[in-house]
Amino acid sequence: MDILALRIRQRREKLDLSQEELARRLGYRSKSSINKIEKGINDIPNAKVAEFARALGTSTAYLMGITDDDAPAPPAGFEPLPEMVRVPLVGSIACGTPITAEQNIESYIGVPAAWHADFALTCHGDSMAPTIRDGDIVCIRKQPQVEQGEIAAVRIGEEATLKHFHRQGGTVMLLADNAAICPPMVYTGAQLEEIQIEGKAVGFCRGL
Repeated sequence: MDILALRIRQRREKLDLSQEELARRLGYRSKSSINKIEKGINDIPNAKVAEFARALGTSTAYLMGITDDDAPAPPAGFEPLPEMVRVPLVGSIACGTPITAEQNIESYIGVPAAWHADFALTCHGDSMAPTIRDGDIVCIRKQPQVEQGEIAAVRIGEEATLKHFHRQGGTVMLLADNAAICPPMVYTGAQLEEIQIEGKAVGFCRGL
């Protein structure tokens, strides 16, 4: 028995469908056509495989043995929702002049698991626009260092801000996307002791 015939029978039985019902869904006159297909006696034209997949609520890839996942394929133009996890929405962070970052958990939000985010912050100000705008929720992965130019949540004393992080020798520069609103923030010498990277920005959520 070929894989296509086997998968059609297995999927039909999983759905607790009779051969008569599957025949009706596909427009066959009797169950004998389905019986012959499941036994591998009758071949199915490639153009007909998609119809079997729809009738059985699965994908053509599953029926043809390309994948073992029998979940239905998403409609054309749609993508399946990614795996989600909940992270705490913690206080706020400035995207202009730094403001005090409140450390109370306001709520929990769902974000894609692939981001590996540890917490999220609500941004205020437009210094990082258009990349990040006022009101966006930015997800942060906790880590003490970031690569040159990556967007980081940086604590400066008791305040925090979100900027592109650059280090050149003994100088740290925090750069905004909108320099007209926020010029480069430069720190050297003893000022460096007040700077701590809270983590790397790995994604953001924006309301409509």
